[in-house]
Amino acid sequence: MSTTSQKHRNFVAEPMGEKPVTELAGIGEVLGTRFVNLGFDKAYVVLGQFLVLKKNKELFIEWLKDSIGANTKQASDCYQCLSDWCDEFL
Repeated sequence: MSTTSQKHRNFVAEPMGEKPVTELAGIGEVLGTRFVNLGFDKAYVVLGQFLVLKKNKELFIEWLKDSIGANTKQASDCYQCLSDWCDEFL
């Protein structure tokens, strides 16, 4: 497995709760603002979309690129973060 960021490790280390969307790995202030403008204000709302897309990496990454303009690295980091969180808590 590739090395993960501190942000990724922090996110996966505890339950989702009411974490803002910017706590997701790969999602900074700019992408976070775009998410909020689309109604995705909390990490659990993005998790819902992740689950609706059946945890499919390609579909989720394309959705992030299309909806908020994430680049491939940002989208992959976010995917991996949610995937690892699901492995830990679901």
